[in-house]
Amino acid sequence: MLSVKEKELILAEPDRFVEEEIKAFAATAPANRLSFLSDHIIFDEPLVRFAAGDDPIFTEYKTIIASTHLTPREALARACNKSPEDMPERLSVISWILPVTEKTCKSNRSERLAPSRLWSHTRWYGEKFNDAMRKYVVELLGGAGYLAAAPVLQHYFKTDKNEKGPYSNWSERHIAYAAGQGTFSLSDGFITERGIAHRCGSVVTDLVLPASPRIAENHLSNCLFYVDGSCNACVVRCPAGAITEQGHDKIKCRAYLESIGYYTALKEGYDNEKSVAGCGLCQTKVPCEYRIPAKIEKIRKKQAE
Repeated sequence: MLSVKEKELILAEPDRFVEEEIKAFAATAPANRLSFLSDHIIFDEPLVRFAAGDDPIFTEYKTIIASTHLTPREALARACNKSPEDMPERLSVISWILPVTEKTCKSNRSERLAPSRLWSHTRWYGEKFNDAMRKYVVELLGGAGYLAAAPVLQHYFKTDKNEKGPYSNWSERHIAYAAGQGTFSLSDGFITERGIAHRCGSVVTDLVLPASPRIAENHLSNCLFYVDGSCNACVVRCPAGAITEQGHDKIKCRAYLESIGYYTALKEGYDNEKSVAGCGLCQTKVPCEYRIPAKIEKIRKKQAE
């Protein structure tokens, strides 16, 4: 139950309410710490932004990603076992970015073939925390009387494969782009103001929130390779040769992880026999690791003068 002060805030400044709650949860939740490693913090303070539920970009994703990719209206309707037409007129999408800590990134910078143990733990337990965040936000909004659903946690969420590799019917990175969190990279990652080393999550709700602006010139404008062709750091970092000037080969990437015995070599210490794909080498020791590349910011500053 919300306190009187919280009820007043969610009515007067719903965006501030949601942002403060997400940041507070990240700061205090035990799940955001590795208890077996001196309570090492997994993620820094989240970035929180919003998208309008009926933004045309969500329909465009059906062409860009796959026809099965859900719009926010479809995602919330399925969670409520109703038709999209029965949903409230205005919906919002909450997007958050969970930046990986400096200590974790530093541990991965010196690696060349596979992720550091700390990075791998962050990827595994960090996504468990991300799920906890999803559940928390849904329960918080539900307790306040609003409809809310985290599509990734729903029964209908699924991944599939095509000739380009795996994809899902709810892409957290594409949701983040819709909410103005950043842009995509040559490596298929997502570059935010806190860089490319992060996890992202989202919740759809009928709480009306002001849409955050998408200030990027295009969907690739935070990537130095696409800005002026001067960077190929992620290409050099990839031990699989899965990143080239043509982009990221998802199939080759996954095959490499399996070929080095990733699932076996790193499973010790996890609470599941499987570890998770994603070595993160292309997200560390690169200009976009923890920020939008400085060179891009200088170019934008000069253009604005």
